[in-house]
Amino acid sequence: MKVAIMGTGKIAGTMAETLKETKGVTCYAVGSRTLENAEKFAKDYGFKKAYGSYAELVTDPKVDLIYVATPHSEHYENVKLAISAGRNVICEKAFMLNEKQAKKIFEFAEEKKVLVTEAIWTRYMPMRTKLMEILASNVIGEPTMLTANLSYNIAYKERIQKPELGGGALLDLGVYCLHFASMVFGNDVKDIASICTFNNLGMDMQDSITLRYADGKMAVLNATVLSTGDRNGVIYGSKGFIVVENINNPEAIAVYDNNYNKTAYYKRPKQKTGYEYEIEACVKAIGEGWLECPDIPHAETLKILNMMDFIRNNNHIVFPGENDISEAIETPAESTYEATQVSEIIPETEAEPSEEISEAAEQGEYEEEVNSGDDTSGTDN
Repeated sequence: MKVAIMGTGKIAGTMAETLKETKGVTCYAVGSRTLENAEKFAKDYGFKKAYGSYAELVTDPKVDLIYVATPHSEHYENVKLAISAGRNVICEKAFMLNEKQAKKIFEFAEEKKVLVTEAIWTRYMPMRTKLMEILASNVIGEPTMLTANLSYNIAYKERIQKPELGGGALLDLGVYCLHFASMVFGNDVKDIASICTFNNLGMDMQDSITLRYADGKMAVLNATVLSTGDRNGVIYGSKGFIVVENINNPEAIAVYDNNYNKTAYYKRPKQKTGYEYEIEACVKAIGEGWLECPDIPHAETLKILNMMDFIRNNNHIVFPGENDISEAIETPAESTYEATQVSEIIPETEAEPSEEISEAAEQGEYEEEVNSGDDTSGTDN
């Protein structure tokens, strides 16, 4: 299967290294805003084709799957372009800026009969399956609460700082915390409380989020781009608790009983980069003729985006191209979360990205520190 990469930044390089070591796929083509960048990337990673525009890339009839590795702000237009040419797509998280954009993309993909999925790598990993097995064994009894945090000192990054790039901690780090909670407790969320701190451009630098579920379970989530943390997730049960070491790329899972004795410890299996699992899932899905991957169905992507829309709304976090959504909920602190409340009022943003934003996206190289990893050291920086 011939895979192409849209974008030439650090995260694209990690995927290129992954593709070279993954069975059933080949590094076929890369697209950039300049031919020079594309040709350098192709030479560095062994791609056969280099294109100086995304439009040229998507029209290559031999491309089977495109991995979109551009900033959040560009995802909608980039993925729409690929779908319009009939290409299957896996797009980096956060999948889109908001739920409204994602709905449009999924509808378009269904119309064109192509696979589109989100590259939220933790959904595809074997450690996710292991965690579900541990929970199903009832070894910690009934889980009632979880905590999760993800912290990296990356506030200086342009893609974090700027609203026009879809900046902030929520779409970059908080999304992992929300996915962790979703994988463990599901999506029947009834209330969301959140508070943030901001930079001088109105982008959230630190997020504290609490979810309350219909059955009374709770998830307390923290994300910051101002400091470094342990990145752990803890699931509390009636007979013990589970510690997931590094929710961004789980290195190990430890199980403890009510007396705080460690009763089991599961290490992460050897991996190439961690990206191979999402590519393998896409290969299987395309081979089966599926339009979504079972690991992260479209409904799951939409739910997470809907929650992030709600959190942004309550904290007045707005990206260019969106109307002021802060008035959607009259009393945010006292509101009861409803799944469709925010999605109905977020405007569609179909305008072509400005030259300034596109240039920043390319020059910034989309350095995704949180998605780089080492299978021996386990450090993601």
